[in-house]
Amino acid sequence: MTTRPEDLRVAESRGAPVNARNKHTVEKIGGTSMTRARELLDTILIGKRSDGALYQRVFVVSAFAGITDKLLEHKKSSEPGVYALFAHADNDHGWMDALSGVSRAMREINADIFDDAGDRNAADDFVRERVEGARGCLIDLQRLCSYGHFQLGEHMQTIREMLSALGEAHSANNLTLLLRRNGVNARFVDLTGWRDESQPDLAERIENAFADVDFARELPIVTGYAQCREGLMREFDRGYSEVTFATIAALTGAREAIIHKEFHLSSADPRLVGTENVRKIGRTNYDVADQLSNMGMEAIHPKAAKKLRQAGVPLRVANAFEPHDPGTLIDAEPAEGPGVEMVTGLPVTSLELFEQDMVGVKGYDAAILEVLTRHRIRIVSKVSNANSIVHHIEAPLKAIRRVERDLAERYPSARITTRRAGMVSVIGRDLKGLNIMYKGLTALSELGIEPISAQETGRGVDVQFVVASEDREKAVKALHHAFIESESEGALAQAA
Repeated sequence: MTTRPEDLRVAESRGAPVNARNKHTVEKIGGTSMTRARELLDTILIGKRSDGALYQRVFVVSAFAGITDKLLEHKKSSEPGVYALFAHADNDHGWMDALSGVSRAMREINADIFDDAGDRNAADDFVRERVEGARGCLIDLQRLCSYGHFQLGEHMQTIREMLSALGEAHSANNLTLLLRRNGVNARFVDLTGWRDESQPDLAERIENAFADVDFARELPIVTGYAQCREGLMREFDRGYSEVTFATIAALTGAREAIIHKEFHLSSADPRLVGTENVRKIGRTNYDVADQLSNMGMEAIHPKAAKKLRQAGVPLRVANAFEPHDPGTLIDAEPAEGPGVEMVTGLPVTSLELFEQDMVGVKGYDAAILEVLTRHRIRIVSKVSNANSIVHHIEAPLKAIRRVERDLAERYPSARITTRRAGMVSVIGRDLKGLNIMYKGLTALSELGIEPISAQETGRGVDVQFVVASEDREKAVKALHHAFIESESEGALAQAA
């Protein structure tokens, strides 16, 4: 089934799938799963499927694990990659050597994936073309900017996008070759804009790429990065692949959007509370997905979730290596009854501004928010009273120190303090009537944990407990036992 571009535009403008009875799904594979690409052949890609059952699916892929770190910078340690080295280059050797290292890493992945020499050579040629093309572009840009009429800083965002695109193009091309070798009519759908002089918006880029795709006879393998006029990385940085995935699902009117992970969406981190104690969520809604995102446990990027929700496309989070398990369905439906679905924790910094003369004076909150926004500080939660405002934030220490300095200059008589803390959230579609606050405080007290604060919004979807940093993991275990494990034990006892 081929969907016409004009129908895609209508679908987007109405915020609904063009055809609610469309058969195809749009599915995303993350970088960690991609490193096990050969295993994926036996699970979600082929498995026991044959003939028509192989199709009516679209796969959006991320770069192989570690490649984007080498191209940009390490996501956790901030160790510089090609982009960071190029941005601060005193000479050419640093970023050039790093780019050569990326090429070697990609070819090592090729050698690991492909048994067939022809496929391996084709994959290596693809890497060589893309990497050397990027190298030539960066050299030319350095030479151009050396004349002084052109400023390198004006092009850094474009460079970041170009480099990032190399990773997704590599993984999508490899998966296409691998599937073809195994008898699947796979089609490489390159959204990276390589050697494309046009500047379409995201919808146009996708429409053009899918204009002649036949979902019933082809298996599209799509790059997670899409070059477009908006500049995905400018707004979403490294969350762009989920936005691409969601936009494709919404525009093509997919029956369902599926994210394949290496684990199930569970009631807590199994590494923390024990695999025997967690339970798969199974069914939840986009409201809960947003709360999880706020707590750093993204089932999906919130902007991507918004696209799917507005288009009426349900999302499924599944384990890529347990293909027979349906995973967890996320849609817009309310819960059938009240219940806790997840307990999760996040390290935060509590930033408190105390000003004795604040009471009755407007503007403090707006001024603090302006400083936090300027320094790109993510706010997890906030609370205030007559003369103090506390923001629980997630940010590196260096950025927090800059915020403190700016606030001290603006409010010289205020007392500004920061301390490391842990936020633990009890989340569910409907928590009303469950006395979560009281029961949670009781569970923490029984373990000798004294909360710094606790709050709920009244919407009945989450209750937050702020504890000392060293008590965060212990608090997650205590609350999970109180609301998940005890409930399960009670249900088993009643059934017996």
